[in-house]
Amino acid sequence: MVTACASRCERKPSICHIVLMHADLADTLALDAEVALAARKIRILAQLSWPKSEQDRFLNAFKRGVPYLPQIDYAPVDLDASERELEHIIQRADTSHALGDYVSKTAQSYFWATQMLRARGTEQMTEHSIRIYGRPGDAIAGQELTNLDAARHFIQVANEYALEFSLHEAEYCIPAEVVRDTLVQRLGEVFTSHHIDVDIDPDLVAKAAAGPTRIRIRAATCFSEYDINQLVEHEAFVHTLTSLNGRAQKALPSLSLGSPRTTGTQEGLAVFAELITGSIDITRMKRISLRIQAIDLALKGADFIEVFQFFMDNGSSDTESFNSAMRVYRGAPTHGGHAFTKDAVYLHGLISVHTFFRWALKNHKLKLCRALFAGRLTLQDVLNLEPHFDSGLLVAPMYLPPWMLKGNGLAGYLSFSVFANKIRLDSVERAELTVAH
Repeated sequence: MVTACASRCERKPSICHIVLMHADLADTLALDAEVALAARKIRILAQLSWPKSEQDRFLNAFKRGVPYLPQIDYAPVDLDASERELEHIIQRADTSHALGDYVSKTAQSYFWATQMLRARGTEQMTEHSIRIYGRPGDAIAGQELTNLDAARHFIQVANEYALEFSLHEAEYCIPAEVVRDTLVQRLGEVFTSHHIDVDIDPDLVAKAAAGPTRIRIRAATCFSEYDINQLVEHEAFVHTLTSLNGRAQKALPSLSLGSPRTTGTQEGLAVFAELITGSIDITRMKRISLRIQAIDLALKGADFIEVFQFFMDNGSSDTESFNSAMRVYRGAPTHGGHAFTKDAVYLHGLISVHTFFRWALKNHKLKLCRALFAGRLTLQDVLNLEPHFDSGLLVAPMYLPPWMLKGNGLAGYLSFSVFANKIRLDSVERAELTVAH
């Protein structure tokens, strides 16, 4: 293994100093490079995507009163070599120390992803998805409450709010071209050493998709101010930002890729960014929550048409209802009882990240919150790898979102949150009733 690491050093001289400074970790660093290489062909969302033509076909049939269950033919992908290499890495990784454990878990996560992708369109796909992402009903941060409880709460609040106020989207429509120009300007103010392309994609089903150097937005779509701010904070200043920062981690190249096991933290961090910047609204919280309920319905037997109708009944347009139902059934049979469970991580991730930030403030470890942006990491990774940030093996993030740079504002928000969480609403209500009587 040391020989393999030396060979890697010869190919990439820029990492030689890392190998020399951390010779005791040379084998593990070489293994991580192998993980990054093996993972290149594993592109979960791209390999589970539905063709745009399926949306048009289904909606036309629905409008004629003859909806059908979509049957998707997924393009074949050869992952045999990646799978064998990942198995080999898992067998060799030394899990007795934090870095080796990180490499092992990352390789295992990608291996499970290959198993899930092999099972596309079959009933076995669901069990692989649950192993990676969990499912509705999973407990939140060790509490008795679950992500499904959280989803029901936000849906109830949104519905109650709608009784008194309007939850309709803004009446004006911001076209994709204006959104693109706005994103280009705002991204340029933060990513000063990188150029991020912002493209309008007529074939994109989601409203947006972000990579390390490119963000795509859906063509022929109306956007609101909230949409723009959410795209900036969620897609650009978390997903793109952590990918770019991960590329700067010469010792651990896998940090730029985002293994499947990091999804909960990454999506939770992205929604937390929306929350702390005031970019999220109750309608967005309802949309996220409805997806979790929809996964639960699908796992309990609802088919694609029933889940599509569930979104329609909850106020979504036919196009957005199709897109949301499609998210639930990516790679899964559409006849019911199965689902792609990735969207179950959003609220679980949000609450976990929020709790982590509050814990960091209380324990004088806000530096760990910054480390969270140094690549595609889980919350546990940041804790376990803290000594390697201190030693210089892992470098501080090149970029941070603007709100993270405003330490006083972040501390103010978190300190209020920590204190306010001590106040029980039921006690306040009882006190008010006592005074009233």
